[in-house]
Amino acid sequence: MKSILKIALTSAFIFLVSFQSQAQSSKYKIMLQMNNYMGEGAYIVVSLVNSAGEYEKTLYVMGDDKKWYKSLKEWNKFHTKKNEDISAKTGASVTGGDRSVTTIEIENSKINKGYKLRFESAVEDQKYYVSDLEVPLTTEGLADKTDGKGYIKYVRLNKI
Repeated sequence: MKSILKIALTSAFIFLVSFQSQAQSSKYKIMLQMNNYMGEGAYIVVSLVNSAGEYEKTLYVMGDDKKWYKSLKEWNKFHTKKNEDISAKTGASVTGGDRSVTTIEIENSKINKGYKLRFESAVEDQKYYVSDLEVPLTTEGLADKTDGKGYIKYVRLNKI
């Protein structure tokens, strides 16, 4: 009977230690520089995507008016299907030439496992970029400056 109790306690301890190591995350400061463009503020979503390019989680939304979320077409499909609560992950939209600094949290278990941060952008009555830029979640990718293809000039991340 004592050996069964020892095995059960040892198994519980191993489970708790492995669960805690998987659940750990780190905070990163995102410094985003916009290109100079004319027009309204851009709506930008920062999402965690897996190695197949599928959305897994919304990390941050720049732009708090929900009526414009449909302009971020691909993310909006994921968001409405998953019905995520993003109220604590929203901030102001950013206009041409502006700089934005925000903080996101990334699970350490996603680093060097094929995941990416996708920055999706849209501006009213202008072009939509499903992947304005993507940052590979690798040790090197998180340390580099990444250039955008649309409204975003570049993004730089710093671990806090």
